Amino acid sequence: MLVVVTGSSGLIGSAAVRHWDIPGNQVIGIDNDMRSTFFGPTGSTEWNRKQLESETKNFRTESLDIRNRDAIFDLFKNEHPDLIVHCAAQPSHDRAAAIPFLDFEVNANGTLNLLEATRQFAPDAVFCHMSTNKVYGDAPNELNLQELETRWDYADQQDYQGITENCRIDQTMHSLFGASKTAADILAQEYGRYFGLNTGIFRGGCLTGASHSGVELHGFLSYLVHVAVHGKPYTVFGYEGKQVRDQIECSDVVKAFDAFAQKPRPGEVYNIGGGRQNAASVLECIAMIREIGGYDLNYNLSSEARKGDHICYISDLSKLRRHYPEWDITLSLREILKRMIEAEKATLT
Repeated sequence: MLVVVTGSSGLIGSAAVRHWDIPGNQVIGIDNDMRSTFFGPTGSTEWNRKQLESETKNFRTESLDIRNRDAIFDLFKNEHPDLIVHCAAQPSHDRAAAIPFLDFEVNANGTLNLLEATRQFAPDAVFCHMSTNKVYGDAPNELNLQELETRWDYADQQDYQGITENCRIDQTMHSLFGASKTAADILAQEYGRYFGLNTGIFRGGCLTGASHSGVELHGFLSYLVHVAVHGKPYTVFGYEGKQVRDQIECSDVVKAFDAFAQKPRPGEVYNIGGGRQNAASVLECIAMIREIGGYDLNYNLSSEARKGDHICYISDLSKLRRHYPEWDITLSLREILKRMIEAEKATLT
């Protein structure tokens, strides 16, 4: 099988490369290290590309820009992939406001190029699209919430498992990143529903792991571990640090892609995150880092929240588990943090 992975040097993309390379599939990565353009040198994933190429057997990277339609079409015309795992994106909620054209061109136009290349040259392939919970904008904040000692949580029992795929995606503040990713999300759905392509749309919560090149504007948990281990200051924006996120390790995300690839359901949408079991507030994550690694984080609380930020977001995984009962979360938040701390400590030597 031939697998094309976009954003192959990033967190989810590199996990996908490893997942499909191990059993002997041919894997082509598309990555031109745009993260260094978005976030500067500290956001670069070049280190991960080199590591991947040294560890894998059947993988190669093509330094292509997904905005370049001709280049993408040529690759698909020549290679005819069986599976496309689309992870490339401008990923920052905050950064998008400073680079609106670049953000939309990468997230929306780039996705359209890949979908149309699939339709023209690999119509039987499965296309897994990495979307985001930011397609819901700040609509999740409209649920009844209760403030507890260390976190916000849902006040109504019916919302206990979190946000479902039925949450609306319009008439809500998204951020420009959320808007461009919503365009891509809808495009991927339409190529499944209208054209019959095997597209699956995965709306991620907080995706994380030891290979994440986290920066202040993207990659919350990774960056939190980084500043804790290196003794750097950290600013928590809004809600007194009680805002809640659910964390999922990158390998569990890729296993969901694999389950879908084996039994695709064209145009289907799934929320994917850590769910209730891996949900924690910023304050609770800081406490866990102290407990697991012994690091006292130097942080301050800013009263200014990010525009459109979620106060409490937990992914309801019921639909994904119902459609693919062989899939489930395998790594707890504590285990994720333990691995991330160990990986970050290794950079000190």
